[in-house]
Amino acid sequence: MTAISDLLREIDLLAPMPDVVRQIMNKAEDPQCSMSEIADIIIFDPILTANVLKIVNSAYYSLPRKIDSVQDAITVLGMNQVIDIVVLKSGAKTFSNDQRGYGLYEGDLWKCAVSCALIARGLAVKLKAKNSRMIFTAALIKDIGKVILDRLVEGSIDKIHKLVNEKGFSFREAEKKVIGVDHAEIGAYIADKWGFSSQMVKIIRNHHLNDLMQDNLETSIVYLADNVCMMMGIGVGEDGLAYRFHEDVLIKLGVSPDDLQVIIAGFGDEMKKIEDLLSST
Repeated sequence: MTAISDLLREIDLLAPMPDVVRQIMNKAEDPQCSMSEIADIIIFDPILTANVLKIVNSAYYSLPRKIDSVQDAITVLGMNQVIDIVVLKSGAKTFSNDQRGYGLYEGDLWKCAVSCALIARGLAVKLKAKNSRMIFTAALIKDIGKVILDRLVEGSIDKIHKLVNEKGFSFREAEKKVIGVDHAEIGAYIADKWGFSSQMVKIIRNHHLNDLMQDNLETSIVYLADNVCMMMGIGVGEDGLAYRFHEDVLIKLGVSPDDLQVIIAGFGDEMKKIEDLLSST
């Protein structure tokens, strides 16, 4: 059996995000999406409903009354907060294990995913991007291909290092040369297989950005957010030490160093809120 065939088999065995989560993600891409539409999806999933109600009634919020319906939870927390809870809870387990081939250990990939999502949303708001919810989700799951490729990368790490150190390849370029596919391509395949929108699949496939994608706002935002995480030392791992940075992306997006500083300054509080929120369940 070829390495690629092995990968496809592993993808089939990877526990997908629940269908209800995919529905919510796709629905949330619509700027006209209403609270009632999101609630109507959640209420028919008992586990998801229980998770939302458990969180809204936790000590983290300390509300003066108990909330006993998804509709009330959305009214109290706001639609964006409930969508965040749904997406973050659904991805936590998949992203929390070691990815030793990438130099990432327990919880590292998850922290990087959440950090990138928060920074991407900050950039999306700054740039008045229409699809900030979709950008958040794409940034969150962009590296899911690493979960599948990790074993092969770990077994091929010497060959990958050789290309990086002697030929000047980026880690992703070396990964593709040695294995035949890179984590962004695998991630896009998974996202498509799970039924995510074509736009989200495109962002995941191109989140390392090439010249052809630099004019795509959503992809450029996720790429820049990933770089900001690297600058802050989050999720650097093996591939972050050999990362290809497109310096003109800041100019094309119209983002100044001061803008980045403002977003980074607010990041710590946002991350703390997410960690407290998820630990309260």
